[in-house]
Amino acid sequence: MKNSTLVMVSAILLGACQFTATAAEKKYGPGVTDTEIKIGQTVPYSGPASAFSSYGRVMAGYFQMLNEKGGINGRKVTLISLDNAYSPPKALEQTRKLVEDTEVLADVGTVGKISQSE
Repeated sequence: MKNSTLVMVSAILLGACQFTATAAEKKYGPGVTDTEIKIGQTVPYSGPASAFSSYGRVMAGYFQMLNEKGGINGRKVTLISLDNAYSPPKALEQTRKLVEDTEVLADVGTVGKISQSE
C-alpha cells in the first residue's frame, strides 16, 4: 500500500511540475516576443500615388518616438514598411512577404489596395 501511495504522489508531483513548466513558457502570436512587437505596412513609395509615401515616413517617426519613450510595456515596436507602388499585384506580393516571411503581428496603416476588383 505504501508503494502505491508513493507512486501516486510522485505522479501528481510530476504532473504539477510539468504544468508549471508549460505555464511558464510564454507563447505569443507571430511577430511578438518579450522584447519586440513587429508590425508591417505597405505604402506607395513609388508609382502614381507616391505622394502618400509621407504617410509611411510619419508612421515610422511615430514608432521611433514611441520606442524612445520605452515602447509598449517595455517592448520595442518594429515597423516594417514596404513599397507597394500603388499596384494591387505588388501590394499583394509585399503583404504576403510581411505575413509569411517576416511574420509580423499585424498589417497596419497600409495605403493602397490588394485586389483589382472594385
